[in-house]
Formats: sequence, C-alpha cells, structure tokens
Amino acid sequence: MTTETQTKTQTHTHTGTATDGYAPEHTPRLSWAEQAPEVYKAMVRLDAAARQGVDPVLLELVKIRASQLNHCAYCLDMHTKDALAAGESVERIIQLSAWEESRHFYTEKELAAIELTEAVTVLTDGFVEDEVFERAAKQFDEKELAQLIAAINVINAWNRFAVTTRMVPGHYTPGQYHGTAK
Repeated sequence: MTTETQTKTQTHTHTGTATDGYAPEHTPRLSWAEQAPEVYKAMVRLDAAARQGVDPVLLELVKIRASQLNHCAYCLDMHTKDALAAGESVERIIQLSAWEESRHFYTEKELAAIELTEAVTVLTDGFVEDEVFERAAKQFDEKELAQLIAAINVINAWNRFAVTTRMVPGHYTPGQYHGTAK
C-alpha cells in the first residue's frame, strides 16, 4: 500500500473522481429532509426521545448492526465514526457483522441488544421470537427495554430514508448531528 493510499484510507473523505482511481460517488436521488422538513423534524424529535436512557455506546452498536443489515452505507459511515469518537474499539465494530461467532467481544447485555436488533430489523424472517425478547428482558428493565425497542425502530426508519434516497456516505464528521441526532 502506498503512502498516498494509506493516507486516503485513514482520512477517507474523498469524493471519487476519475483521476484518483476510485469509483465516483453516486448522486443522491432526493434531498428528502429539504422536501419533507416536518417529517425530518419529527424524526429528529423521535430519535432524541428514543435514545433517552440508552447507553450511548450500546446505542451506536445497535445502530451499526441495523445499518449493516439494511445495507445503509450512509448510516454505517455516521455511526461507526460516532462509535469510534465515543471510544468504541475498531475490533468490536469490525466483529459486529459476525457477532454470533465473536460473542466474547461483547457483554451479555450488548449481545441481547444486538440479537433484538436483528430480530426487529429482519421481521420478514418472522416474528421477534419469545426467546430473543426474554433474553433482552433479562438484561434491561422494562423502561430500558422500551427505549431500546424505540431506538431500534428509529434507526431502521433512518436507514430506510437514507437507502431509498441514496444518501452519500463518506462526508460525515463525528458529532455532526448532535442536537439533531440520527
């Protein structure tokens, strides 16, 4: 790897031009937040309400896992950067996509949250199984569990907006939306 490639990999905020060897960025389909500002504002308020009482690092793990499952590059960019800025390790973020084989990287509480995130995110595979819900209920009190379920649903909604409108990843800086968090 050349020094130039290492630098780009480490700081990656490039825009993909024909001259740098990277594929060009795709074009967003629609700026939905500008076209539906009241919906966007309501989502921001819902997000803020859902995150109350949820551990910030756990919340980023949940958001990353849901975004992986939903193939949302924009949200993956955002939440991996926020997780790293919050002190999360690169290793745990990398292992998240294979958490079932990497259980030893996570606490029982985190595993219950990740498993619940998968069950809620991929509802097309069936209902949230009783065993999954019960494992989460053992790790979180009812208020925490309700907030976690809300947070999982909110990130799934954000993912769907971002994927549908083809929001472009790579330009987010950690904390950029704090105060209008996603």
